[in-house]
Amino acid sequence: MIRTLLLTALATVAPMAHAANLALMPMPVKVETSAGKLAIDGTFGVTVVARDRIAINGLHAPVPRLDRAVEHFLDRLARQTGIFFAPAAKAETLRIECSPCTGATPTLEEDESYSLDVSAGGARLQATTPEGVIHGLETFLQLIQPGADGLQVPAVHIEDRPRFAWRGLMIDASRHFIPVEVIKRNLDAMAAVKLNVFHWHLSDDQGFRAESKLFPKLQQLGSDGLFYTQAQMREVVDYASDRGVRVIPEFDIPGHTLSWLPGYPELAAAAGPFEIGRRFGVFDPVLDPSREEVYTFLDSFIGEMAALFPDPFFHIGGDEVNGKAWKQSEAVQAFAKQHGLKDTLAIQTYFNQRIQKILRKYGKNMIGWDEILGPDLPPETVVQSWRGQESLAEAAAKGYRGILSAGYYLDHGRPAAYHYGIDPLTGPAAQLTPEQAARVLGGEAC
Repeated sequence: MIRTLLLTALATVAPMAHAANLALMPMPVKVETSAGKLAIDGTFGVTVVARDRIAINGLHAPVPRLDRAVEHFLDRLARQTGIFFAPAAKAETLRIECSPCTGATPTLEEDESYSLDVSAGGARLQATTPEGVIHGLETFLQLIQPGADGLQVPAVHIEDRPRFAWRGLMIDASRHFIPVEVIKRNLDAMAAVKLNVFHWHLSDDQGFRAESKLFPKLQQLGSDGLFYTQAQMREVVDYASDRGVRVIPEFDIPGHTLSWLPGYPELAAAAGPFEIGRRFGVFDPVLDPSREEVYTFLDSFIGEMAALFPDPFFHIGGDEVNGKAWKQSEAVQAFAKQHGLKDTLAIQTYFNQRIQKILRKYGKNMIGWDEILGPDLPPETVVQSWRGQESLAEAAAKGYRGILSAGYYLDHGRPAAYHYGIDPLTGPAAQLTPEQAARVLGGEAC
């Protein structure tokens, strides 16, 4: 969980030097300190004013996600300070103003900015969305410090907004299953440092971790009994949303699909039998792109999963397809010749084009690892660069939006300074035009 802190260099622009004595992570865009302290004691109270809530019959409807965020904040505040907050009337210590405060779930285009003013007389947090309020509340919690007369928050004026819209963490629950409670703990850590995308890697050669009711043999024969039920996946999505975090699933296709094949060997480009991958590495079995039955299967499966994950982005993996099974398949080679597909990348691009049409049907945009970048890749595809910053710059130059993961692989055991030193818009990306650079959405630690 602590490792999630390492990517926070992505979160904001450079800090102001005079605010260096404040233990804030990430450092906000603007911090101005002044004399005075706000005492935190048992009289602490929060008032929420959401001015432009949707009016129904002259009344303003509540914003449930904002209300839950405040409830979560108060619970955190009690645990952090050890102070019991009585249910009786309290002072208006913190006033939250959210306008227009719309948005049932976090989105890529969300305005995540906020301002926070603290003085001896009270604090005011202003934002236009629940995300902005959530980030501001995290900053307020970080400002609490012990003083001579008890816990206090220094007088401060803060203005903050993210430098990148996409600030993510990928957890590979396929190769190493992660219980739901641990996932939630990581989501709490992400929210604490204002990361806003949870990339949930749910299938790979070593395990298929999502319950499918349409194709139950996926988890029955591909997970060793370690998988998330649909109720648990919905629970995680809701939990993340209340913390300003979007959840994007990854189901790796057409390669890294060994765990799919014990239950559905007819999807493979080569004959079985198949068993779950029991070692790390790249396995040869892949899906058969020449059979319509494969696309029919994937259409139904993607539709089922799309209903569980409301975010408009859907990750298809697409990495490390070595093409051996396709080259050894007479049917695939005949299909490739018929469609003028000259090599493995061309075959995979054809497959991706078919998958993109399926994803569009369910209102989703495709994300894939940088191996998918090639001629005729659908233009709305988002390319996630894991092999190096060169592919990020190449994708942006060719008109594709991109995410950087190269340099943020936490399992590599690099020192924190290394991860902090990686910037999506340096290196090859530094040569991009402003229009091209705007296609770099941000980054993800893995």
